[in-house]
Amino acid sequence: MENLSSAKLIESLKWRYAAKKFNSEKKIDNEKWKCLEQALVLSPSSYGLQPWKFLIVQNTEVKEKLKAASWNQSQVLDCSHMVVFAIKEKMDEAHIDRFINQTAKIRKIDVASLEGYKKVIAGDLVTGPRGHVITEWAARQAYIALGNFMTAAAVIGVDTCPLEGINPVKYDEILGLTGSGWKVVVACAAGHRSDEDKYATTEKVRFDASDIIVHI
Repeated sequence: MENLSSAKLIESLKWRYAAKKFNSEKKIDNEKWKCLEQALVLSPSSYGLQPWKFLIVQNTEVKEKLKAASWNQSQVLDCSHMVVFAIKEKMDEAHIDRFINQTAKIRKIDVASLEGYKKVIAGDLVTGPRGHVITEWAARQAYIALGNFMTAAAVIGVDTCPLEGINPVKYDEILGLTGSGWKVVVACAAGHRSDEDKYATTEKVRFDASDIIVHI
């Protein structure tokens, strides 16, 4: 594998910003989008449990409804692809079993050999104390995927804008998630910046590394 150079990574991160205005006529090409879908799939999660779904919205009528549930932010309608991050409202043994079975299948091992690992996960997230705050745990996992997606997008020259200014309950209704056991926590618009977006050339404001990085 040929690694991305350090300079190229920093260049991509400096190029990235939260796009305020997308070019609605310029769509993400299929090859790049398939790459970004894989970035979502390959996102890390605690235990590798992947307590998420990624809803990719391109339908204009649906995007118009989502825009109304997003304080009318134009990015929702003008972007090429709208990614909505949904999480499991409650962790259950069925999801853990599915993960354990998939692990055994992919790694070609006896599923019985993973019984101990399964019990550890269930003891933590189903019957343990974290089972009472599982939506908070799952939301943190979704934000890991969000960060991974945005970084991957920047590296291949795709713009993004993370969106917390949304009404998750309305999103659930619009996307048919209400009562399904899944709930929306955050969204991200993806596409290509408009030449009219003044924020594209605005300098980033960051604290000095010495103020926020502590070497111990």
